Formats: sequence, structure tokens, C-alpha cells
Amino acid sequence: MLITSGFVLSVLALSVEAEAQFRGKGLSANYGSTDFNDFQDEVVTLCEDRTPNEYFRLTIEGDCRSVVRCDKAGIAGTIRLAKVKCPSGLAFDLERQTCDWKASVNNCDRLSKPRLAKPNLHTVEPVCPDGQLQCGSGECIAREFFCNSRDDCQDGSDENVCRGDEDPNKSDVCNPAECFLPDCFCSADGTSAPGIAEGVLEIANVPMMITINFNGAVNDDNMRELYNKLFHIERINPNGCTAKGTFFVSHKYTNYSAVQELHRKGHEIGVFSITNDEDPKYWTDGSYDTWLAEMAGDRLIIERFANITDGTVVGVRAPYLLVGGNEQFNMMTDQFFAYDSSISAPLSSVPIWPYTLHYRMPHKCHGNAQNCPSRSHPIWEMPINELDRRDDPEFDENLTGCHLVSSCSNIYHKDQFRQLLQHNFDRHYGTNKAPLSLSFDPSWLLANTGFNDVIDDWMTHVLSTYTDVYFVTELQVIQWMQNPTSTASLRDFAEWKENCAVQGQPHCRLPNACPLETRELPGETHRLHTCLDCPKNYPWIQDPTGDGFSF
Repeated sequence: MLITSGFVLSVLALSVEAEAQFRGKGLSANYGSTDFNDFQDEVVTLCEDRTPNEYFRLTIEGDCRSVVRCDKAGIAGTIRLAKVKCPSGLAFDLERQTCDWKASVNNCDRLSKPRLAKPNLHTVEPVCPDGQLQCGSGECIAREFFCNSRDDCQDGSDENVCRGDEDPNKSDVCNPAECFLPDCFCSADGTSAPGIAEGVLEIANVPMMITINFNGAVNDDNMRELYNKLFHIERINPNGCTAKGTFFVSHKYTNYSAVQELHRKGHEIGVFSITNDEDPKYWTDGSYDTWLAEMAGDRLIIERFANITDGTVVGVRAPYLLVGGNEQFNMMTDQFFAYDSSISAPLSSVPIWPYTLHYRMPHKCHGNAQNCPSRSHPIWEMPINELDRRDDPEFDENLTGCHLVSSCSNIYHKDQFRQLLQHNFDRHYGTNKAPLSLSFDPSWLLANTGFNDVIDDWMTHVLSTYTDVYFVTELQVIQWMQNPTSTASLRDFAEWKENCAVQGQPHCRLPNACPLETRELPGETHRLHTCLDCPKNYPWIQDPTGDGFSF
């Protein structure tokens, strides 16, 4: 289980000028000391070649809870160490760069992550012929050999600079002169709405779109107590269609007859993986084949056992929002996925609009050890703008944003939750009307007593107060962006009229409850609920259809 919140942060008064030299006893004398003051003269060397978001230990003594990172934004160009301490009972995992249960951390005997060899990409004088770059081991190779999933340098350094802005072959910055809807959309800083720059629309005529997303298994409990409550037939958008949501479905414990019913009512179904593996590196360092098996396999299971045959399962969300870099997006392109919704945009005064990845992301790759795509991909990115979770938005409190609503660790009470929803709606509506993504783990809403009533009441309030606000799916956001349409004309916007207000009965009231096993999960029996016939085996990553396979 990953623990990504609850850090105790403090900035130490350990700063020296960025170009200072050692004046103390020397690194070898102090590294491993428990006294932070011993590092007063050594910060620059400690921080050499470290990224600002890399946490490392100063000692292996103690309870494995304390780490530091290099804060290079000190006064007058100084470098300082920012200390992080995990809550009691947890330890800091260097590999995953997060707090976790102590029993799950196996690197408390190490001071830092292994240092990877890096190429010499920035030299004062050219050291290689045109079109070539120098490896860390000294030889020159063609630029296009960098980040091609093969070690072309002797030390492998050409494959160690493949994340974000490090990639020497990264995609270009946005060029509006060559990026045209419906296939491509970008803006310099990501904050411009489509149709505004072209003079087609004014911001007052842009609809405010809210996407309510749920991640994980769909089961009887969350259908009955949550989804049917929030998305009932009387909750109507201004165009006369019912409010819609997006469900990123993981496989285990999912009731596929319930998924089929959500789809019948016009909600969007996306993929969230088969295994939901808890190892972050499984996702961030995952191969093309890993992402193919997890996401294309999950879609195959959903389409087969929820009987979705219209090709609308086109969205991906990575478990724990752990993005898989270019490998993930290469797979998505080949498998005709339309969009990803796993990348969070840092909290800012003006939120980010969705964009295509033909060009470079308009914001930084946010989060610890993230692996955002660096190359060009014909995929839409539906960024999750971080939420402002301050209790008092008027008070300039230094509090980080949260990407999922259910990850806002300071929200305990119903009035706090209502304030969170309304304040972040106001932030989006009052600036550029970028779509507001409200993403939940359904168990969080159900575990916090009364929270489902709060969001239910808030949705009613929004729709009764505003005539230009719509609760729509992620795919409907893309459909509007591909054809920007004034709020005055949205009642006849054809793309939003399909499955407008679905009534009638479910496909089946008594689904098959298939008790199944698979050799991939020895000793486990799982029930697969579906309106279709039972498969031979429990579908899993090597056998997504459940028809059987041989080792």
C-alpha cells in the first residue's frame, strides 16, 4: 500500500552559495552523520547532479523515516536542504520516493538511489560531429539512437535521459500554425480554450464542463449507494440530457453486468488495468508489452463481458496515476486509444485545458518519479488539474494541491468537502473555464459518512444555478473541443445528444455469477458477474478472454 500524503516538511537552515567549496571536515567525514549541522559546508557537493525532487538520506541510522532533497530556490541563489519525515510507523522508500509501511521498504541500509550514468549533452565546446551526441563513456553516437530502448552507449547512458525535458529527441513546443482541430490542439501555456484565439468564441460563450470520474472496480455497493444516486434520470444538463460520468474500470471484483448498465445509460467506460499492481516501477518502467497486456487486455475483458460493442472504450487511466512514458503512449497509439487521463497539472491560478501530445506538454511533469511522454504522440491528454484544498482560500497558506478528490488528506468533514467542490469550481469558472476533473475512489466517498449526500446536493445546486454548466464524460469534452460550439447552440450539439436521456430496464436482472479460477492466481476463486455465458477460466493478464491458455 502506497502512502503519498502525510509528509512532515521542514526547510533546514543549511544553505551555502551555489558556487561555494567545501570548508569543513569533508564529505567522507560527515556523510552518515545524524547532525544536520555537519552538512553546513557540504550542501553544494551533496546536491551536485541531483534533481530537485530526488529525496535521499543523510544517515542509515535511526528509524528510516527522514530524508532530504535539494531545494535550489533559496535566497540569492543559495541551495538548501528540505527535510521530509514520514509519519510514525512508516519508512521512506528510496526507489519509489514515497512513504510506505516499514515492512515494505527494503532499502533502509542505503543513502540514495543508484546513480545512473548520464551522457554529456551540454558541453562548452562541441565534442562530436553534427548530428551526434557524446555518451557518458566518451564515445559519440547519432542523436536518434538516444532513447530507442537499446543501449547504444557502452555505459548505457543514452537510455538514462528519456524522461520529459531530458530527452534530446523530445517533441517540439506548441506551434499553433501547424496544429489544427479536430486532430491537434495546443497553446503556449496550456490555458487557452479552443475557439478563443481564432475569434470563433468568447470565454462567456464557452460551456463549463465538469467530469466526474471514478477509478477501480464497479460493484453492487457503489452502484446502489453512489452511482444511481448521483446519476439519476432527473439530473438534467441544460441541453435536456442527463448528467454523465466516466468510469475507469479495473478488473478484479468488477460486476460486468453493472458496467453494461452504466454503458447502456450513456456513461463512458475507460480502462484502469487488469492487475492494479502496487509496485510503482511496474508502471513507470513498464515495457510496451506490459502496457499492452494491462490496458488492451482490460478493454478486451470489458468489451466481452459487459457486451460493449460500439468501440467507445478509448480512454486510459494509469493506476496510482503512474504514467508509463513513451512506451505507454506508443501502445495507446497502436491500439487506437484516443486519450489518457493520468497526468496531473500542478496547482496554479489558471488551470490547464486538455491538449494533444503532438507537441510538448505545456506544464511540468508533476509528481515524484513520474515518467511523462517526451516524444510526439497523436493522443489527447486530459490533465487532472490539482485541486486547491485550503480550508480558507483567502489565506495564502502553503499547501500543496491534490489530484484526486479522494487524495485530499485534510478533508474530514462534510462542510470542508462542500467548500472544496465549490471553491475549485469557482476557480475554473471564474478564469478560463477549463474542464474541472473531479476524480474519486468510490470507497472514499462511501467511507466518509454523508459525503455522497454532499456531492449529490452540490450537483443539484450547480445545475439549478448555472445555465452553462454541464456534467459530461471525458470523451464528450474532446468532442466539444474538436468542434467548439457556443453555449447558445449546445441544445442541438449532435455529439452530446446520443444516449441523451436513457430509460428502460437493464439488460439482465439476474446476471450469471460465475465461480472461476485461473492458473495465474493459484488457490483463488473469483466470481465474475456477467449477463453473458461464463468463460472457462477467470480472465487474467495472460488469458483475458478466459478461454484458456497453455504455459
